[in-house]
Amino acid sequence: MARPDKAAAVAEITDKFRGSSAALLTEYRGLSVKQVKTLRRSLGDNAEYAVVKNTLTKIAANEAGISELDDLFNGPTAVAFVTGDPVESAKALRDFAKENPALIIKGGVLDGKALSADEIKKLADLESREVLLAKLAGALKAKQSQAAALFQALPSKLVRTVDALRDKVEQGGAGTPAPAAEDEAAE
Repeated sequence: MARPDKAAAVAEITDKFRGSSAALLTEYRGLSVKQVKTLRRSLGDNAEYAVVKNTLTKIAANEAGISELDDLFNGPTAVAFVTGDPVESAKALRDFAKENPALIIKGGVLDGKALSADEIKKLADLESREVLLAKLAGALKAKQSQAAALFQALPSKLVRTVDALRDKVEQGGAGTPAPAAEDEAAE
């Protein structure tokens, strides 16, 4: 391969690192072409799974400001460049690795922070961004509903108390003499 081709490949990979919210490195040794195709489909539209050359990818990662991954560029390496939700891609890789033990998750980078293979598995255990946002919205709505019920309960309780007092006065006034009449009778 001529030097300009390598420079173009490094530039392309550097752009992928810069344009991704996460990059997850795997070792694909032992996977068939059909299995790699299946893995690419399982990652969906929010990630691009690319088999890369270690030397060129290490240079590209360093140019993108990511030097923490240097130790992971050994053996056959493929990178999932994630542009969408990293949790979904981590789940897809984890699930595929469970079914196909030949796929090994090496590590990666998320928003500029290096991740170990265990951290990627923990990331995969999280719920997706949409689910977490829905839960947050539900919790906020529940708190607002509780506050509204509380604010509505106070006037309602006050009205019931006033009604009870009025009933007590009305019932007490018809059957018993007024306190002033008792005082006059005592004199």
